[in-house]
Amino acid sequence: MPLDPIRVADARAWLRSARRDLGAGSHDLKAQPPFTGDAMFHAQQAVEKALKGYLAWHEIPFRRTHDLRELFQACSTVDPSLEPIGARGEALSPFAWVFRHPGETEEPTIKEARAALKLARDTVRALASRLPRVVGG
Repeated sequence: MPLDPIRVADARAWLRSARRDLGAGSHDLKAQPPFTGDAMFHAQQAVEKALKGYLAWHEIPFRRTHDLRELFQACSTVDPSLEPIGARGEALSPFAWVFRHPGETEEPTIKEARAALKLARDTVRALASRLPRVVGG
């Protein structure tokens, strides 16, 4: 059965955007001084976009949200093996807003930012690997 080109394009666009966020987060850590808060934001965004790409591929509607738990739960209805990944990945949810405004909280350490980006990379990779190669690969 041929793949729906619109569905392929939509899911692929979400994953491309997720990977762009991973790159931006890595780039933030090379700055002097490193932009650790921005790196954490991009880690969260990468996971959010990969989840939305997964949902788009499976034609599961989702609302505009930064709540990774909600998105992981929707993805787990298709593939319950995503539950342990979601249990770890949903910890990134607050980074959609925590470091976005000055003075609200201390900047994360470089170690925390690297850990968040690693978690995001692993999560994006896990989601992409569950999609057809033409979409996720």
